[in-house]
Amino acid sequence: MSTTDQQGVAPASPVVDPEPDIPAAEAPEVPSPEAGSALSRRGFLRVSALAGLGATAATVAACTTGAAPVWTFPPAPSIEPLPTQAPTAAPTEAPTAAPSASASPAPSASASPAPSASPDLGTLQPGWTEHDLLARWKVRRYLGKLAVPLASLYPPAVTAKLAEILGVAEDYPELKELPEFAQVTQGNAPLEPTVDGDWKVFDLTIDKLPAWQIDAKTPPIEALGYNGTWPGPALRVTEGDKVRINLKNNIGETTGTHWHGVEPEDFFMDGVPFVTQLPQVPDSVETYEFVAKPYGSMMYHSHHNATYQVGHGLLGALIIDPKDPKESYKEKYGVTQEYVWISNDSVGGFTINGHGFPATVPIVAAVGERILVRYMNEGIMMHPWHSHGYRQYVVARDGAPLGSASFYCDTLGVNPGERWDVIIEAVRPGIWAFHCHILPHVEGPDGMFGMVNTLVVTPEKVDLAPLLK
Repeated sequence: MSTTDQQGVAPASPVVDPEPDIPAAEAPEVPSPEAGSALSRRGFLRVSALAGLGATAATVAACTTGAAPVWTFPPAPSIEPLPTQAPTAAPTEAPTAAPSASASPAPSASASPAPSASPDLGTLQPGWTEHDLLARWKVRRYLGKLAVPLASLYPPAVTAKLAEILGVAEDYPELKELPEFAQVTQGNAPLEPTVDGDWKVFDLTIDKLPAWQIDAKTPPIEALGYNGTWPGPALRVTEGDKVRINLKNNIGETTGTHWHGVEPEDFFMDGVPFVTQLPQVPDSVETYEFVAKPYGSMMYHSHHNATYQVGHGLLGALIIDPKDPKESYKEKYGVTQEYVWISNDSVGGFTINGHGFPATVPIVAAVGERILVRYMNEGIMMHPWHSHGYRQYVVARDGAPLGSASFYCDTLGVNPGERWDVIIEAVRPGIWAFHCHILPHVEGPDGMFGMVNTLVVTPEKVDLAPLLK
């Protein structure tokens, strides 16, 4: 998963100010869920039944596969209302072939991937079209069986409303399946260094990923990654650390790796072929050494044939923590968890951490928590990230603290190569959309896709890990 320290640090007292003064606040206290909390499918369905949404038994549906995750921006279709009955066919548009790992940076083909096999979409409601069923199906996949325990954390009236929105009365197959983010391989996993004297040493491989899944229902694509994932492992060091990184080239072509935002004393460690080094040839090991500075949110990525290599997934996060603990986000702002959010917009379409909705990992926090989001743009387009229901407190740009220039916004444009750090204080429970606001990057005729995520704020703290097993 791309979240770091999902359960956060030891809490203090809850914050309820709807416009919190984040810089002056302390780490909030978050109560633990009581034993016997209604985190059960039976409890969820019982509340739904009280609202006239009683569920019926259904069998688990097998995962389907279909058209490739390829993209264009067609004009909005003219959709005629369909009869109020269960659909007999999936999306009418014919599937296209899976994209190859080409050097073209431009997204292509249909607005959002659609499966070729007919999924169980449920029953059309009066006034609905197939678009509505497909859009709901994306959200059902996104939540999976987490819909039950998450909804059950809220008051009964809220639980019943969520059950109505999702159509829980149909007892649809996704209620028994893992959420889609848990069905695909996630990057950003922390990589612990080994120690060689004064050096912190990271060993990385540069790999072909012949079957990377943008989501769980569309055919896999050809991609690239570090240590077998896109994004690569999250590398974390402290300001002033001596860092050595060994990279084995397994992709069958030359490359070079740049440490974006780092200020090495030796410019030959900057990682730009024919400027600071010769290209790294296939099957060789390249070693980079530098002192970690300045502190902040940095990146690493290919800087050779970069349109192709970065566009296909050769990218990752490099976090340099401040040497002075008082400068840390935990000490300064009471941050309890953080989320690395790397955008890309070439192969596979519009992605967050190598995946498109509904396979993106939600941010889950309890009331009173403070979440740090580290935006990193490794794509070729600007993306304005919009948080529903919450303003973001913007505290750093390109690793540099903004100090008294910090500001609030609910939509933050992040240009290619930029990193922005924002803090969100969870004060209002709910499931809040969180997405790029260039609309062709997030929604099409068959619902949401691409650069869409959510901030899920629960009334009390919950550990999702046991629920995913």
